[in-house]
Formats: sequence, C-alpha cells, structure tokens
Amino acid sequence: MMLKKLNLFSQKDVDTLITHTNPHSIISEEFKTLRTNIQFAMANSPLQTLMVTSANEGEGKTTISANTAMSFAQQGKKVLLVDSDMRNPTLHKLFQVKNKSGLSNLLSDPYLSFSQVFQPTPHSNLTLLTSGPNPSNPAELMDSDQMNELIEKFKDEFQLIIFDMPPILPVSDSQIMAARVDGTVFVIRSGSTDKKDLLKAKELLQYAKATIIGAVLNDKKNKKLSKSDYYGYGVG
Repeated sequence: MMLKKLNLFSQKDVDTLITHTNPHSIISEEFKTLRTNIQFAMANSPLQTLMVTSANEGEGKTTISANTAMSFAQQGKKVLLVDSDMRNPTLHKLFQVKNKSGLSNLLSDPYLSFSQVFQPTPHSNLTLLTSGPNPSNPAELMDSDQMNELIEKFKDEFQLIIFDMPPILPVSDSQIMAARVDGTVFVIRSGSTDKKDLLKAKELLQYAKATIIGAVLNDKKNKKLSKSDYYGYGVG
C-alpha cells in the first residue's frame, strides 16, 4: 500500500492559524480539502482520535495540526486540540495563550478538572489543551494508565481529538501514542525530510501498529523530494 497523499502546501502557506485569520482564502480552502480527504480515508473506520507527527522537527506538523483542528471546528464538530509535545511545546505560542498548566498536569494529578486546564480558542467549537510544564518523564506519562483514561474522558466530551505529537525519530512518544489513536497523519517537508529518515519513521510507526491515514507534503515548491519519490513510500 502506498503512502497516500492527503494534501500539499507551499512554503508560505502554513505559518499561521490562517483558517481563522483568513477563512475564505485559497489556503483555508485547501485545509477543507485536507479535512475531506482525512474523512474519506477513514470512511470505513471510526475517527475520533487523530495524531499528527513527522520524522524530525521543523516540518510543519504543529501548524498543520492547528489549522486542521480549526477546519473541523468550522465544519461544526466539537474538537479538542492537544499539545502532546511535552518536550518542546509550541501550540500555546500559535494561539497566543499561556502554558502554565495543561496535559502534563492532567497526567500527574488525577483530581484536576478539565475546566482548570482547557483553554478557549477563536472558534467556539475548538478547545485547546496546552502541554503544561515540561515533565522529567514525558514518555512514561504518555505510556501511563492515566493517559489511557484521559483519552476515554476526552472522547466523552469531544467529537474529534487531535494530538500534536513530537517527531518520531528523536523520541518515542509518537510510537507510544500510535496504537492509542484511530489514525495518524504524517507531515513531510519537501526539501527537508530525508528519505532515509522518512522510511525509518514509517517503519517505527508500523512497528507500533499505527493506522497511517496518509501524508501532507509541505513546501511543495522545493524539488528535493519529487512527486514520484513521495508516492513511492509504502505504509503497509
């Protein structure tokens, strides 16, 4: 099975929360296309939990996560966007909110309520959970019973939960989460993502029993990673 293309974006396309700041732009329409392609890819399977990851840092997964979440919210779904990168969180910067408490607090304190950590966003259907203070053991927290319980509680409250995960190769967090979610979207930055890294990341996700929906190709104007290369990677 080939690595299915979900969408392509040029370098300047995805650097802000453009689906909110300019919801009628061509780029925002592209995110609607991405949203539709994700839904079609999971048409015969449940899609309530989704994670977005990449092979390495700097490939655009966070802004892809945020704009995809906003696009689903604009469709009318009740969405929770979770910054699951407890090592190098960035979603709070994109949404311009504080990160005093968040996911790490929920994982370490079972008595903490959602109302104490959830943050509103510019769209009423979209709720943000930032990462919280960086813990000393993020992989262990991700692999805990508390994380499993949190996911089930999230599913009781939201129609779609999107986890913005750390990159696959540097740390094990995304591998740990892969089998816990319904689907995985893989972000590739053309001209930056090394082919060997991409193959290694794919193998790690397969080993973790991830359901890889497909890939988003970022920076399509660069030529280092051609369309033929892109379609040549298998996921099954």
